[in-house]
Amino acid sequence: MLVWVARQPEETGKPSDMLANRSLVGSDSESIQPATVIRDLGAYLDAELTMNQHVSNVAAASFFHLRRLRQIRRRVGTEVTIRLVLALITSRLDHCNSLLAGAPQSTLDVLQRVQNAAARLIFELDRAVRPRN
Repeated sequence: MLVWVARQPEETGKPSDMLANRSLVGSDSESIQPATVIRDLGAYLDAELTMNQHVSNVAAASFFHLRRLRQIRRRVGTEVTIRLVLALITSRLDHCNSLLAGAPQSTLDVLQRVQNAAARLIFELDRAVRPRN
């Protein structure tokens, strides 16, 4: 059995403040603190729904795969590189992208950099060349 214990939110009333003031008490009187970020259906959600954690995780995984693809690009050819970028990068960018509606441009710029890096990989462009948006 779990019992939900909550106090009144302090001065700001933001969701993160309310989350910080809550804990669960189990049947053994052990206090269980809530997580600040959860993963649900592959999307990372925080208490304020900023999506920053989700975007940074997607970008980190995507850049990892892009670095690995850059190493094998010449061995596998352009067609296979395109298919791998679509499978590993584009699908990752498209997954849960509807959750990013209304996100600040600074958050979306990180994903745009991933997409630009993928385009540079496919077309074998230098870093100095910026793909058009």
